[in-house]
Amino acid sequence: MTASHQKTHELIEQVGGPALIAYCIDREAASEYGEDTHTYDWHRHLRGQFFCVESGLVHVHTEHGSWMLPPHRAGWMPPGELHTISISGPMSGWGVFITPDIDHGLPERPCVIGVSELMRALVRRASSWTWDEQLDVEQERVMSVLLDEMRRAPHESLYLPMPNDRRLLRIAQAVLAHPHDNRSLEEWATWAGLSARSVSRVFRAETAMSFAQWRQQARLSRGLEQLAEGVPVATVADALGYVSVSAFVAMFRRNFGQPPARYFAHRPSLA
Repeated sequence: MTASHQKTHELIEQVGGPALIAYCIDREAASEYGEDTHTYDWHRHLRGQFFCVESGLVHVHTEHGSWMLPPHRAGWMPPGELHTISISGPMSGWGVFITPDIDHGLPERPCVIGVSELMRALVRRASSWTWDEQLDVEQERVMSVLLDEMRRAPHESLYLPMPNDRRLLRIAQAVLAHPHDNRSLEEWATWAGLSARSVSRVFRAETAMSFAQWRQQARLSRGLEQLAEGVPVATVADALGYVSVSAFVAMFRRNFGQPPARYFAHRPSLA
């Protein structure tokens, strides 16, 4: 870790200092970390972190499950939440660290939300502030508007909760390892030594999803990761067990409102 990175780490891991610390990362700045630093082991931040990906894909794991952060979406990580991060593809983006001392009114669990041009403009403004000075009255107004935007932003269904039951967890891990496996609920239940009714009931109770919904979400997560790495749509569809490319594209459009190519189209960043 360089001296500048060490200083940055120290600033964001203290309650003192400004209530909000904003940053922007472009592809060139991100490249200095090298190809071997795209996975960050379990860690937590003293401050809450709100971060948006403009290019690339971020996969976050917490103790409760995992969620994907594709381009033009923002993630919220509450203060003290233990997590790991994996980055696929050249990443650029922006975000803020928020001191736990203020009443920000944001969710107590990690989540993914949509972003607006106003958010981008506010973070662009805040990223020019000095990190080791308290906010003045004008800066506090900017922070208040940004927090309002974050609270009102629509939530995205990109979270993948994991069941707690060890037998269901075994099924879930097998599906994640082999997303192309099209075994039915009954076949998976037999494989795990359970009745189909038990799998269906407990899966919904522990994840708030049916098994079919959870498997589709798991496939979406893996598909997003591969697409962000530049894998062709046809290859992704086959790897996920879809009978045709059109079936995969139709599923993708139902969940995200547009086909994969348009979803990952480049959008101007803060630079």
